[in-house]
Amino acid sequence: MIKEITLQELDTGKFIADYVAEIRNAVADGLAINALSGGVDSSVVTMLGHRALGPRLRTVLIENGLMREGEPERVRAIFEQLGVKVEIIDAREEFFAALKGITDPEEKREAITQTFYKKVFGRIVRESGAKFLLQGTILTDVDETVAGIKRQHNVFAQLGIDPQATFGYEILEPLIRLRKDGVRKVGQALGLPVEMFKRIPFPGPALAARVIGEATPERIATVRQATTVVERLLAGTGAFQYLAILHQDRVTGMRQNRREFGQQIEVRCWDSTDARVAAPTRLPFDLLEQLAHEILRDVPGVVSVTYNIATKPPSTIEAV
Repeated sequence: MIKEITLQELDTGKFIADYVAEIRNAVADGLAINALSGGVDSSVVTMLGHRALGPRLRTVLIENGLMREGEPERVRAIFEQLGVKVEIIDAREEFFAALKGITDPEEKREAITQTFYKKVFGRIVRESGAKFLLQGTILTDVDETVAGIKRQHNVFAQLGIDPQATFGYEILEPLIRLRKDGVRKVGQALGLPVEMFKRIPFPGPALAARVIGEATPERIATVRQATTVVERLLAGTGAFQYLAILHQDRVTGMRQNRREFGQQIEVRCWDSTDARVAAPTRLPFDLLEQLAHEILRDVPGVVSVTYNIATKPPSTIEAV
């Protein structure tokens, strides 16, 4: 059982010193590699690894085609200002090929996991000679996977999976005893800019976790455009997380006095501290109207916008 370090118990100076030493001892004079997505967890792990290993940490950002608009270039620019070199690896074709025809949520997650760890990352690791992968698994990821709520893409040991035997490298998880609030505090102590350590959570499967049904390039593009609107308009709410979801079913709408059998976007906005439980944010109705207006105006093919008012549980923060 993993012993949690609560926010109240967390001494960031000691935590950073302990895990910098642990990473150095594990890697010794070898090389480590980590995948940076720009999310809070991967950003904090990147800074921990950079502090521990310097140039002996290779940081890559996998462009899987499932990220927010302009995300790879923006994240690379931020980290290069912090002295961390980031390589962008284009793997869009491989991820969309792996997702083709898949609609089941767990099968989608597994396709992304296998493509990332075995195919794309496995190739990069073999080429680099690195024997260690630094990964931003947190305690909530483990809890949800073990409980059967949803398989988080970055949980292995708790499912009896040996990464060394399965993928060919050892995984180091320095954040596994923390929840999201603790990770943010460590990120601040490591010198991450506010926009990084206070970012809203973003799922490992990225926008594929926000498309119900098959995650095709076209459907990802639709939810990406809706995400841009939602994140811009809800950034000032103080909510824990907010997102757009593309539904699978189409609905009847109308444009220019003609029937249009179009798509529907669901908006979710959550109040929470650690993602274990959450309640929908009580947004002003005029803000909901503005969300609907701009999504309907800016996202082609969308004729319906709804707002989720279920709590977690029984709902979950992400849809897939």
